[in-house]
Amino acid sequence: MKISAFKDEDSWRSQPQMSRKTAGPNMSLLFGGQKVDSNHGAKDGFVSVRRRDLEKLTTEIMQLREFLPKVLNRNLTEVLQNAPKPETKKEVIVQEQGQLQQECLHLQSRLDSVQTECQREREEKLLLREQLWQSGTELQQQADFCSHLGSAACNLLWSCSAKENTVTLWIADGKLQLFLNVAAQTLESFLKSLDDGMKTPTEDHNSHEHQFVLALVGTITNIAATTSGRDILSTSGHVLLDALIKLLELMKPGILPKLKVLILMALYNVSINVKGLKYISKNKGLMAVIGTLLDDGHWEVCLHSLRFLQSVLLDKDVILLLGSSLLDPTLGARVSQLTASAQPKIRVTAQQTLEDLLALQQVQKSNGGKLL
Repeated sequence: MKISAFKDEDSWRSQPQMSRKTAGPNMSLLFGGQKVDSNHGAKDGFVSVRRRDLEKLTTEIMQLREFLPKVLNRNLTEVLQNAPKPETKKEVIVQEQGQLQQECLHLQSRLDSVQTECQREREEKLLLREQLWQSGTELQQQADFCSHLGSAACNLLWSCSAKENTVTLWIADGKLQLFLNVAAQTLESFLKSLDDGMKTPTEDHNSHEHQFVLALVGTITNIAATTSGRDILSTSGHVLLDALIKLLELMKPGILPKLKVLILMALYNVSINVKGLKYISKNKGLMAVIGTLLDDGHWEVCLHSLRFLQSVLLDKDVILLLGSSLLDPTLGARVSQLTASAQPKIRVTAQQTLEDLLALQQVQKSNGGKLL
């Protein structure tokens, strides 16, 4: 509103630009926080205002003119001008909500598809698991059947191989080499199955698998008992001989004594052949295995270990090959303990073996530390 003021004693009179009809007869104004009746002291539409209130109002207006440009700078003005209108912002929000709903529907569709696929795969997995279980059962049945059949067949071979002419016929027919290859593969498979559970005293000695291996090694022992059989084992049965020594190494003391005895008998028979003895002696763990078997606890295992050690000590070339392992004090001490065994055969064999070891030590001393 426009204010025109003139001095009248101690008051300023202002004339508002409004009609008397608009203002009304009972219109009140506020100046300086005080309510002023518009009809009080008014003449011809003029309003009476105190000087200090008008000065205060003027000062405030001047201050607003001075500070308003500083507060409302150009950037703020541009921001306010460029600010989106509520209607535009609402449209954007509605559009974004629509997009989010579409994405949500798409994700829900994918979720349903994945859940369906997952359910299908779960059903397939259950079916495959059932088939696997059935296959495992059938495989175990086949393995049991093969073990039973192999045990029966090898027991027949074991009985037949007790006759030297039978082994000679096998060699003449050219079938022995194939048998030795199959026997080596079978023993290697048996070696892999010798886990900690199978090397405990609870091993079932009457199982088809054990009887199969026992009969197989018994057949090999009988083959090695013949001259022609020893020749083939010494030249073409190296894999089989290594498997036999490895079996002795893996079997714990007191476990499977019959199998140990048969293996020691087979190795003893092969050691009669010079080539066979040299090949067996090249095995780096041979003397350690013999030392362990001397403490086995089963008297037959100890006896055949002593006999095999005696066979090794008879060959000068083998003595040079084995070297200091034959003069190991631990080996001599174990042989010495067996000289006091309750078994007469062990006492005699241990005494003979101990004499051979002592003689070997004397040769070493007389040769200045050399064996021969």
